[in-house]
Amino acid sequence: TYRELLRLSEGVGFRVHIIDKASLAAKKYGPQSNKKYDILVSTPNRLVFLLNQDPPALDLSSVEWLIVDESDKLFEGGKTGFREQLAAVFLACSGSKVRRAFFSATCTPDVEQWCRLNLDNLVSVNIGHRNTAVESVEQKLLFVGTENGKLVAMRNIITKGFLPPMLVFVQSIDRARELFHELVYEGINVDVIHADRTQQQRDNVVDSFRSGKIWVLICTALLARGMDFKGVNLVLNYDFPTSSVEYIHRIG
Repeated sequence: TYRELLRLSEGVGFRVHIIDKASLAAKKYGPQSNKKYDILVSTPNRLVFLLNQDPPALDLSSVEWLIVDESDKLFEGGKTGFREQLAAVFLACSGSKVRRAFFSATCTPDVEQWCRLNLDNLVSVNIGHRNTAVESVEQKLLFVGTENGKLVAMRNIITKGFLPPMLVFVQSIDRARELFHELVYEGINVDVIHADRTQQQRDNVVDSFRSGKIWVLICTALLARGMDFKGVNLVLNYDFPTSSVEYIHRIG
């Protein structure tokens, strides 16, 4: 998101900033930090951390637009969601003219219901058919018979030749590691990204994939949302996604 905002703001003069380390941001920017930037990119947890400082390290009362990307994921119930954090951010954006917008490739009933109950003058915009893959993506189901058949089929794709870059999705960190160790000796530029790797390692892998140094990137659901890779020629669901929503986010 930050990368795309920098690109879109070229020649416009917007000052774009990302809060990547909340503890450092609290010391560096202080209560007036929001006035130094036109667009601030952050996660809910980092914003709440800054708002809870004494005194608050961030003042959101002058915010005019509050954008929630991947809104269906953030509104999930339980430990994977961020409803409480979002509520704190909404209250902090107390300006009378603030507008709120929710974006996602998929729309869930929970988000729709919350919006109807809490927002005024609600407008819904759908691009294409709701909760379906875009028509420009060619989809194919390959039956492989057994678990070992997945690896055989994967090696066949590599042997026959393919046009990189390729994204390969698996269900867990262990599965990602196992597949990486199977493919690393196949003579292709392959790497793996998951939550157990450091932020610096993940950034380096993403940069290498974007620049073409990595042909095949093995990843978990970590990469299904919030990442925009242009020019990916093949997305391989090595492990089935857990839902149709996850599938749509995987294939882009």
